[in-house]
Amino acid sequence: MVRLVGRSQTRSPLPPGAAASAQRRREGGGRSRWYPVAALRSVLSGRSVAGQVFVLHLVIVLLLVVAAVVALVLQVRRDTTQEARNRSLAVAETFANAPGMVEALASPDPTAVLQPRAEAAREQARVDFVVVMNTGGIRYTHPKPDRIGKQFVGTIEPALAGEPVVEEIEGTIGQLVQAVVPVEDGDGTVVGLVSAGITTENVGGAAEAQLPLVLSAALAALALATGGAALVSRRLLRQTHGLGPHEMTRMYEHHDAVLHAVREGVIIVDGDGTLMLANDEARRLLSLPEDAEGRHVLDIGLDPGTADLLSSGRVATDEVHRVGDRLLAVNQRPTDRAGGPRGSVATVRDSTELRALSGRAEASRERLDMLYDAGVGIGTSLDVTRTAEELAELAVPRFADFVTVDLFESVLAGGQPDAAAALRRTAVTGIADDAPLYPRNEKIRFVASSPQGQSLASGRPVLEPRLDEAPGWQAQDVERSGQIVDFGIHSLITVPLRAGSLVLGVVSFWRSRKPDPFDAEELALAEELVARAAVSIDNARRYTREHSMAVTLQQSLLPRSLPEQSALEIAYRYLPAQAGVGGDWFDVLPLSGARVALVVGDVVGHGLHAAATMGRLRTAVHNFSALDLPPDELLGLLDELVARIDQDEAQDEQVAPVTGATCLYAVYDPVTRHCTVARAGHPPPALVRPDGSVEFPDVPAGPPLGLGGLPFESADLELPEGSRLVLYTDGLVEDRAQDIDVGLEQLREALSRAGDSSEDTCRVVLESRRPVRAGDDIALIVARTRALAADRIAEWPVPSVPAAVGEVRAAVARKLAEWGLEELTFGTELILSELVTNALRYGGSPIQVRMLHDRNLVCEVYDSSSTSPHLRYATMTDEGGRGLFLVAQLAERWGTRYLPAGKVIWAEQPLP
Repeated sequence: MVRLVGRSQTRSPLPPGAAASAQRRREGGGRSRWYPVAALRSVLSGRSVAGQVFVLHLVIVLLLVVAAVVALVLQVRRDTTQEARNRSLAVAETFANAPGMVEALASPDPTAVLQPRAEAAREQARVDFVVVMNTGGIRYTHPKPDRIGKQFVGTIEPALAGEPVVEEIEGTIGQLVQAVVPVEDGDGTVVGLVSAGITTENVGGAAEAQLPLVLSAALAALALATGGAALVSRRLLRQTHGLGPHEMTRMYEHHDAVLHAVREGVIIVDGDGTLMLANDEARRLLSLPEDAEGRHVLDIGLDPGTADLLSSGRVATDEVHRVGDRLLAVNQRPTDRAGGPRGSVATVRDSTELRALSGRAEASRERLDMLYDAGVGIGTSLDVTRTAEELAELAVPRFADFVTVDLFESVLAGGQPDAAAALRRTAVTGIADDAPLYPRNEKIRFVASSPQGQSLASGRPVLEPRLDEAPGWQAQDVERSGQIVDFGIHSLITVPLRAGSLVLGVVSFWRSRKPDPFDAEELALAEELVARAAVSIDNARRYTREHSMAVTLQQSLLPRSLPEQSALEIAYRYLPAQAGVGGDWFDVLPLSGARVALVVGDVVGHGLHAAATMGRLRTAVHNFSALDLPPDELLGLLDELVARIDQDEAQDEQVAPVTGATCLYAVYDPVTRHCTVARAGHPPPALVRPDGSVEFPDVPAGPPLGLGGLPFESADLELPEGSRLVLYTDGLVEDRAQDIDVGLEQLREALSRAGDSSEDTCRVVLESRRPVRAGDDIALIVARTRALAADRIAEWPVPSVPAAVGEVRAAVARKLAEWGLEELTFGTELILSELVTNALRYGGSPIQVRMLHDRNLVCEVYDSSSTSPHLRYATMTDEGGRGLFLVAQLAERWGTRYLPAGKVIWAEQPLP
């Protein structure tokens, strides 16, 4: 039983007729003699629930029966048609394969032979026709003789290909189903066609013959369904007591309102604002008086907000009202939306505990969001200081009002933390700038009693809820501690920055605006937040260490100063990438004959491996250049070296190959003002002529070093004195934002407005091309050419006779006297005497002597032979073999330089 609260009636009165009917049924036990008649009248009238169910049931059954009949008729027709297709195909194939069929088709008069057979087969098989035709479709037989000799109507192409075909068409005897099959001779050749078919009229007749049986079954099903519907309606009529839908709806309206308000307060107010119904829960939550029902909601002692809501009748969803010490969620809807009476119904539930749980859930969600933001927002760069700042910026003001991060100084440099050293305040962030905390970059030593000192010593977080009552914290700095408390900072959490077993520093969270101190849950959150940041700070520390090591290695491998030489005025710049140390390098190498070699290279990648590989390549170029090889041959040797390095390191998965290294090698001769250039996958050089015009010489582009398989080619350039040769790496002209062609054009524009000096050219180029944050190294060399004056060059041809040696000595003595180098006469005569004698004895004509007055005195002897003398020790009994030994003792340097047609043996002596 459900008890309805209030003075209103729990159910509406029944209509007079229904009430009397129900009373008589109660008195007679439902078995009076008038009941069947009344029940039948109620069912047929359709005004009761039972009558409406009966009519609906009858209509549905009738529709189902009609649908079933139609489906059965269609199925019968389909089955009959399928039977006709199968029969026509079977008759045609049987007749086509009958004995003598091929001979009859080949006879002079196939019709005379086949027409009787076809008609006999048609009557026996109960088909409408059996037609035999030739491969052209001309009939030999037909049930109607006047159709013989005419064209067959239907599809015969599949049958001519050897495949039977069945179709439904409009033929000469009407709509029909026919099959066409081939007649094949012994070797499989189609010599004729046979068609058998049944007209649609005969097919439909077979289907219509079954229609009476189908209709009889449908009528029987309809009768059974009608009887069943009547029994169901009679039982439903007895259970609903003959009530109509309207009466039943009105009777159950109040019941539903009460049943659905068992766990919530329910209030029903009419259109005038009078309280019609309030259940027990509503009375308890709203503290309603006993006589509240029947009174206006504004007069029953409700708080103004709740009373105004109930009297207005407006829609409300989870609207919160404070009633005493409760938070009530009120939902209100009007009752006249579906044609009901004017008024409103409101439900009331106590959400006090739910609000408390929601508050805790919201706090938990905010903490999870903060941890998520820490995972994606801390450690965006590999910079220790920036990572510490990201931690402080994340926590303010979401978690704390001020955050300070103190790290050991060695950590900032990438080293291991030193527990005995001072810390440096790396980051300070807060809601105000005037807080009396230690400023940024301040060196701090925390006392053991301070929370920071305890965290550093124990490696665990420390909570200091009330700073004004913490003498250990105040011992750090009594004056500053008082200023901090006076500023309003009252609570502190310190958490050590731990990375494994290392303590990198300490993070302090300060609270001032929120009056409540930090609690244990916030301590756990701070520990988790710092733990995530510690990983990023340690990664940044390790990167800083590796970067410092790579920079140190790279600086040790790059040239610290350029060698002295007179051929070129050189200026250079080297700018490392911001992301890490790369493998770009350059060098200037003095060669024999006052020549100078310029080399620029690039190893793809960054880090220690790239820097180490760069050093290996630079050392190799130094060694190969000492052989005085042409640029293309030197790059070939360098390519083989890189390939061997890759092979040696292929078994180590952690070592990257060197493939991707590029190099440009140029040799400038100040005597001839010729420059020979070769490059291996490197950007082309730029040439600024004395008139200021800029061009990029066409130097053949070889493959990058290490690929192998292709030779390198060189280009010979004639450079007027005062020209500027610009060599660079791809970091100057190429980046992710633009193509190399754009970079080359920008380089051309910068060179066109640069001054004449090499230094000014370097400055202008870098100011116009260097990005704000370089992603790759930039190496730049600007070499302004000089020419050796003609009066400092002396050349003599040497006849192939022994007496020529004396003539050479005399000429040399005169030239040295002219140059003011008489002190070198004895040594120079001896050197040239030995070299010319060797050329006459072992070399080939022509022989030529050249002497250059540069920073050194250079003596060169050319002959057409490719054989080279070797320095050795002569024994006491040897008559010769001491010439080169004397040359090596008198000269500062000596060596052999091979030419396309011969060789040059040279020796250098320092000037006095």
